[in-house]
Amino acid sequence: MNNLLVLPMVIPILTAMLLVFFRQNLMIQRGLSILASISVVVIGGILLNDVLANGIMVLEFSGWKAPYGIAFVGDSFSLLLVVTTNIITALCLWYAMHTIGEQREKMFFYTFVLIMVAGVNGSFLTGDIFNLFVCFEVMLVASYGLVSLGGERIQLKESITYVVVNVIASWFFLLAMAYLYGVVGTLNMAHLSERIAEMGQTPLLTTISIIFLLVFALKAGLLLFFWLPGSYSVPPTAIAAIFAALLTKVGIYALFRTFTLLFYHNEIVTQYVIGGMAAVTLILGSLGAIAYKDIKQIAAFNIVIAVGFILVGLAVGTPSAIEGSIYYLMHDMLVKALLYLLIGTIVYLTGTAHIDKMSGLIRNYPVLGWLFFIAMLSLAGIPPLSGFLGKILVGQGAIEAGAYGLVALAFLSSIFVLYSLLKIFKGCFWGETIIGEDVEKPLRFKIMLPCLILTAGTFFLGLGPELLADYVKDAAYTLLHPDVYIEAVLGKGR
Repeated sequence: MNNLLVLPMVIPILTAMLLVFFRQNLMIQRGLSILASISVVVIGGILLNDVLANGIMVLEFSGWKAPYGIAFVGDSFSLLLVVTTNIITALCLWYAMHTIGEQREKMFFYTFVLIMVAGVNGSFLTGDIFNLFVCFEVMLVASYGLVSLGGERIQLKESITYVVVNVIASWFFLLAMAYLYGVVGTLNMAHLSERIAEMGQTPLLTTISIIFLLVFALKAGLLLFFWLPGSYSVPPTAIAAIFAALLTKVGIYALFRTFTLLFYHNEIVTQYVIGGMAAVTLILGSLGAIAYKDIKQIAAFNIVIAVGFILVGLAVGTPSAIEGSIYYLMHDMLVKALLYLLIGTIVYLTGTAHIDKMSGLIRNYPVLGWLFFIAMLSLAGIPPLSGFLGKILVGQGAIEAGAYGLVALAFLSSIFVLYSLLKIFKGCFWGETIIGEDVEKPLRFKIMLPCLILTAGTFFLGLGPELLADYVKDAAYTLLHPDVYIEAVLGKGR
């Protein structure tokens, strides 16, 4: 069973390599891409159930025991994210098949997406911080191709910023990793945790932890999000939806993993610095969301708000808060993909992203309008949709820890989310329609199918959280008890 751990990375990579030889055959490219994503969902589900029944799963490559060899580690936290990632990928690929255009499809679109997803899956599963860096780079190199796919002028402009920012972040990642290895003498995460606990988190290690914090914050859009609104607004809709759902979440995952497993000894960093960064992110994201009338920019700043909210749970660090962050992380992946698909569809139908240049769309496209309304309520945390439970648990944890300022900002940000999206709903869907019957574009069921499935997903997470409760509790327990992870990887005490 342990050998299955490598498949979430191997399947997308092998499929991507195979698709290079079928550049002109779009039917094969489409079919194999979606089949690869669905296969990883099934494998991830099997592994997730096995982890819940038998504990953390470890795969040691070539028989080299940790910490000397490369290891993949599957716990409930990583596997929940692998499953969610590939569900979203399959749905966005389906949407892309019907909207992105054959010209872009033949520019190795499916190859780039699968390589990027392989990097995402590898980031979630690796048990080695150097391989985390490698998987980040695999993900980012593919995303460089996707952000500029099609070669439009605005894409090339924003892609330069995106590439430069990530190259600088990667350089600092490598620098921090080199210093960490020089101090501790290992890069295996479990061994790092053990060594840091033994020697204590010295001022030098705290400085190294701050460098890691800045690197992962930049990649997650925590405080250092200046690159995000532009970069996520220019790609085609399906690509933007994948970016919005997945890329910042890898940075968030890295923050959770490193600051619960490695650098949890200094509360000033884990609570006050991360908490302060989350608070400022919530404030700036909220102001950005209400300041713009471009619906793509509004959606981008809603990503920033969600990043701040999720990291409030890490800063607080109580079991309730961590569970709430995990629930909210899965919710945000699903609903941000839904939001971007809906907004992209609106832009396709109207030819503009400016609120003042559209109105009355609900008369022409009522299903689109009410799906957007549901997504809006879900992102605002209105019950019984998926955003509610995560917000309640994070709020409960923050109150238990006495972090009243953070909980106030977190819930105040929900009002800004609701206001910003209500502005889109009111401006775009109500009033006199701008689309006459003679120019009305058809909205085919095939295009709306991923949106319908994602909407069903937000109801599923909201109405049936008990179906995921055991997995989420197990994930939070592992994050809060590093000894469980260490024992599984290094075998101490067996």
